[in-house]
Amino acid sequence: MLHSPWLKAAGAAFAVVLATATATQAAPAPAPESTAATSASAVVTLHYDDSRAGGWEAAIAAGVASWNRNVSNVRLVEAAAGTRAEIQIVATTGWPQATLGPVRPGGQVRVELGSQAVAQGYDKTRIAAHEMGHSLGLPDTKPGPCSQLMSGSAAGTSCTNAVPNATERSRVESAYAGGLASLVPADGRTLVDAP
Repeated sequence: MLHSPWLKAAGAAFAVVLATATATQAAPAPAPESTAATSASAVVTLHYDDSRAGGWEAAIAAGVASWNRNVSNVRLVEAAAGTRAEIQIVATTGWPQATLGPVRPGGQVRVELGSQAVAQGYDKTRIAAHEMGHSLGLPDTKPGPCSQLMSGSAAGTSCTNAVPNATERSRVESAYAGGLASLVPADGRTLVDAP
């Protein structure tokens, strides 16, 4: 009988070890994160406020849609009324201009959509997409052909291309690669897009 408490304790310990081992073997291993989940987590969302860009709403929507269709790791979304937006868009009477990014979430840049360019015959959607390109970190590429969105006014008034080319897409993808951790603050320079 002396060994009875010891045997009971040993038996209980063995039962606990056996139950733990069985549970460990029975539990499935955690599944690796899917590529889609990993990709979704690396997407940087930037909000824009166009509440002071009266008359440019359709051009802004088309320019934003062009960027959202052509880059995968940054997403432009209209800010809810009264909330802070990284990209402030305003209509002005001068030449279009914008702060050179890449803008980070929580940062802020300004886009001015100038009516002077429209009065001279430049396409509103191209202007909006071009200026958003500055916010995403792309400088002007003047002189340049119409196929380069960032050639801006250098492509002439007949150019209506509002789609970034492969090089421009690649530069934006590179600027936002790795999500938030890799982003440097916006350059801060204002680029005026007069011819």
